[in-house]
Amino acid sequence: MALCIYLVPWEPLGHPLGTLGVAAVLPLIVVLTWWILQLPPLRDGPRQEVGPRLCTWHFCRSPNSGAVSLTGKMIPVAEFKQFTEQQPAFKVLKPWWDVLAEYLTVAMLMIGVFGCTLQVTQDKIICLPSHELRENFSEAPCQQLLPRGVSEQMGGLREVSGLKNNLDLQQYSFINQLCYETALHWYAKYFPYLVVIHTLIFMVCTSFWFKFPGTSSKIEHFISILGKCFDSPWTTRALSEVSGENQKGPTTGRATATVEASAGPGKANEGEKEKVLVEPEKVVTEPPAVTLLDKKEGEQAKALFEKVKKFRVHVEEGDILYTMYIRQTVLKVCKFFAILVYNLVYVEKISFLVACRVETSEVTGYASFCCNHTKAHLFSKLAFCYISFVCVYGITCLYTLYWLFHRPLKEYSFRSVREETGMGDIPDVKNDFAFMLHLIDQYDSLYSKRFAVFLSEVSESRLKQLNLNHEWTPEKLRQKLQRNARGRLELALCMLPGLPDTVFELSEVEALRLEAICDITFPPGLSQLVHLQELSLLHSPARLPFSLQIFLRDRLKVIRVKCEELREVPLWVFGLRGLEELHLEGLFPPELARAATLESLRELKQLKVLSLRSNASKVPASVTDVAGHLQRLSLHNDGARLLALNSLKKLAALRELELVACGLERIPHAIFSLGALQELDLKDNRLRSIEEILSFQHCRKLVTLRLWHNQIAYVPEHVRKLRGLEQLYLSHNKLETLPTQLGLCSGLRLLDISHNGLRSLPPELGLLQSLQHLAVSYNALEALPEELFFCRKLRTLLLGYNHLSQLSPQVGALRALSRLELKGNRLEALPEELGNCVGLKRVGLLVEDTLYEGLPAEVREKMEEE
Repeated sequence: MALCIYLVPWEPLGHPLGTLGVAAVLPLIVVLTWWILQLPPLRDGPRQEVGPRLCTWHFCRSPNSGAVSLTGKMIPVAEFKQFTEQQPAFKVLKPWWDVLAEYLTVAMLMIGVFGCTLQVTQDKIICLPSHELRENFSEAPCQQLLPRGVSEQMGGLREVSGLKNNLDLQQYSFINQLCYETALHWYAKYFPYLVVIHTLIFMVCTSFWFKFPGTSSKIEHFISILGKCFDSPWTTRALSEVSGENQKGPTTGRATATVEASAGPGKANEGEKEKVLVEPEKVVTEPPAVTLLDKKEGEQAKALFEKVKKFRVHVEEGDILYTMYIRQTVLKVCKFFAILVYNLVYVEKISFLVACRVETSEVTGYASFCCNHTKAHLFSKLAFCYISFVCVYGITCLYTLYWLFHRPLKEYSFRSVREETGMGDIPDVKNDFAFMLHLIDQYDSLYSKRFAVFLSEVSESRLKQLNLNHEWTPEKLRQKLQRNARGRLELALCMLPGLPDTVFELSEVEALRLEAICDITFPPGLSQLVHLQELSLLHSPARLPFSLQIFLRDRLKVIRVKCEELREVPLWVFGLRGLEELHLEGLFPPELARAATLESLRELKQLKVLSLRSNASKVPASVTDVAGHLQRLSLHNDGARLLALNSLKKLAALRELELVACGLERIPHAIFSLGALQELDLKDNRLRSIEEILSFQHCRKLVTLRLWHNQIAYVPEHVRKLRGLEQLYLSHNKLETLPTQLGLCSGLRLLDISHNGLRSLPPELGLLQSLQHLAVSYNALEALPEELFFCRKLRTLLLGYNHLSQLSPQVGALRALSRLELKGNRLEALPEELGNCVGLKRVGLLVEDTLYEGLPAEVREKMEEE
């Protein structure tokens, strides 16, 4: 759409009707122009119109007729719109005084534009020559120069005539322009232009902080987040929820209900951000019926929490917004005083009659003139009107300064919001963040209240919980149930932002494993897990209310806790008196590593298994509190040297002992006092010699000895004393030979000597008639003693990755053999006697495919039978 206005005078402007017509129409033009500037750009079909177009006016005066004509030139209104239009969203940061100042500046601008229009469209001054002598001419007798008929027309109606000056139109125009420039006071000439300039400066000062890059970026970001927080369904849900929780009875409270424009089938456009406020003060007696958010809405609310956190950290660092607002307000006050002073001084300079004396005798024949300033009367009225507006504007600026300095605007407290909503963790803010919230309160305090929801960690945790419950339904959780190594039905959850409440709807769960889940607080719903016996908290700190401690005290049997430091182990763990197994993993702080103090285990009367993986220098003294009934103790030190082990002597009922990666160089003597010991594991230590193995004969119940992953170079001969030993693990050492006395350990059922440097085996191994499992993989054996095949009970024989060139046919005597490993040797063929091993099947024979294919067909068929 294009709009162009042409003004054509009815008569030359010297005619009264022409002058009055233009003066009457021009204010309407100004008002219409200002209204057009407020219109949005129009788009019609495929045509791309930037917006309405307004004509600029060129005024031309005919030298003969004196007529004024207006010619138009098309200029897009959008070129000017960017200077006058503010973003509607910024209105929330405009208090009432800024809004009033805007209207005042519009009024002052219209005064200036109207005055400028009159300056352009009408004669500025009209002069007549004076017939008095030059030396007698003064400013006072200017009124005496009027025609006599004009002064006497009040006395009666009669025809009068004036003086004839014999000047043509060009001479009058020349004198008018010359006297306008020399005789008229500058204030009377430039008053409307000054009004326009001052008003534009006021406009710039009012909105400068909305345009300055350092402040506008923060303001736009804040307005964007504020609008999303206000419109978020989670805001309404959170406020209604806490109001319902805090007002279960007829308690009065403040709550604000909003009619969401997005609700229902008649959904409004997404660009509409307005809300209709209904009942600003309302008593809420029932919690809302809505219990779930849409998944998309929940994710959007979650993203808002992150944006608010980052924005708060960024904005609270400085006070550029506060400083800029003060500076522009101070500038407006200074400008106000300057305008007020000089306008009051010079307003009287606007006079209707002006005496003019110029040396133009050679051109016109006259040197003295009496001039009429045609717009003096109107300009004086406009000036007083303008001064009135400036005074009101200045009063608003002074009030703004008072508001800025009479209270601490760089601090903002949410105390009333905390009391009203019950969210006691809403933090107070400072600097620019606080200043913007103070400005928003001037617009509508509801914005701050709804925005505070996204500053609360309680609100954020509730939202996360709601999203979790929405994502992890009971049906989805049941799909993750499986049996663990102990045969219990286990639910394992890893790396979730929280613990879904739907977990507690699975009453059949027997074991709950939580890994990398932060800040867990078990809800009352935990009491629904009536079959829960095992709980694992792996890097998942958890809080347990006292009522639930009573519920778990006699019910929970196994608990595993893994954390960075053992001081993070929840104290309620040591109050579970029905606990049978306790597994702790974490480090002692450097200052506590030597003391190795743990919370008292005295209350754990039924504890049978204690596992501790840490960096302790000694066995924790609290272990002796359960010495009377502890049956299994596992200490894993991750390479840190364990020095003091004397307290182990008090563990009289101990059956299993693991000292893994404890930096031991010899077998501790305290172990030999454990008469009930059945299994000993000294894996991953620094053992070089095991001469103390003879002392194990005092441990008459010892059946399993694990000395693997050490640096043992030989086995002493008095190993023969361990006749009751059933399992011996010597793998991953530096053995090159085995003593023949090993064959006297007649009770051995398992012997693991893999991953060593053995080149041969003693024939005395054939005396181990109870041997069922023999592992000699990853050695340097070149041949096997024939006596080895006398061990008729062998079920597993692992010979892989040695240097064997052939396998004796005597292997057929091992009829109980079910697993035979021969990979990685130098075998060229397999003996067909393998067919006599009735328990050996293809899946149990680990050998290269080429060697297997070399067996007779009937042997292969027999092995492949089910």
